[in-house]
Amino acid sequence: MGKIFITGATGFIGSHLAELCVKKGHKVVAFDRYNPNNDFGWLENSKYKKEIEIILGDIRDYDSVFNAMKGCATIFHLAALIGIPYSYLSPIAYIRTNLEGTYNVLEASKNKKIDQILITSTSETYGNAQYTPIDEKHSLNAQSPYAASKIAADHLSLSYYRSFDLPIKIIRPFNTFGPRQSSRAIIPTIVNQTLSKKNKIKVGNISPTRDFTYVEDTCSAFLEVLKNEKLFGEIVNVGSNNEISIKNIINLVFDKLDINKKIEIVKLRKRPNKSEVDRLVCDNTKIIKNTNWKPKINFDEGLLKTIDWLKNNYNISKHDKYHV
Repeated sequence: MGKIFITGATGFIGSHLAELCVKKGHKVVAFDRYNPNNDFGWLENSKYKKEIEIILGDIRDYDSVFNAMKGCATIFHLAALIGIPYSYLSPIAYIRTNLEGTYNVLEASKNKKIDQILITSTSETYGNAQYTPIDEKHSLNAQSPYAASKIAADHLSLSYYRSFDLPIKIIRPFNTFGPRQSSRAIIPTIVNQTLSKKNKIKVGNISPTRDFTYVEDTCSAFLEVLKNEKLFGEIVNVGSNNEISIKNIINLVFDKLDINKKIEIVKLRKRPNKSEVDRLVCDNTKIIKNTNWKPKINFDEGLLKTIDWLKNNYNISKHDKYHV
């Protein structure tokens, strides 16, 4: 097997995936956004840094992507703008990064005759659950510009499979959590505010439910889907088939930290009513039936690991103010 090219490799999931690939004996090219400080994100201090070829470029630039792919046989495409609140402020940024960026990966892969391409989707493409658990046949409903950009990228990817026989697989994770996740995400937001000296935490809507998968399990799903020869042109959900409300996560965090605070619902942190996705729970039958994957770390264990990491890295995140 040739080298694995991972876009978005210095970010949350991407960095864990790059490290897992190295541990499994793969040669990895990590691609992420150019910055003037030559900062390698979460790979900067990775113990595997010397074993990873890191290239900084721009997913929005075809030449940058094409040239960085040299010598690679497999693509894991994770690079994306993922913050839903910011997609309300700059929808065009999501079109350029998530849709045009995916086009660049697909076109470069076609021209380089890449062996296999895994495109990363999101459960947000489903919108409000019409039935649960949500399988891959569930209708798609873009309730945010972010979701719309990912639906477009998924369909573009499938069109390349059908039109050019490009060896595409689409992996659709439900909510992933764990160490290194942005402090804007719900679990780090809750934990960091609970750890702070303030007497209350500020959140948005606490009634929605989500299906959470620990980051190590999400990463192992990539490698399992990669190995299966029957999933080309297919979409594969990755999730735990369990759901928990944001309110219950807050209570769990309070309990595990033995801290109790007032919960303040802040309008700024809430999605517009028609944009709120009230319920997401994964039907993971397809991945379990077709691969050797199953989640190994349950939510409770993963939450403890995440809390420990956030406690040990409390000062590195900007959690004192709300960022979209």
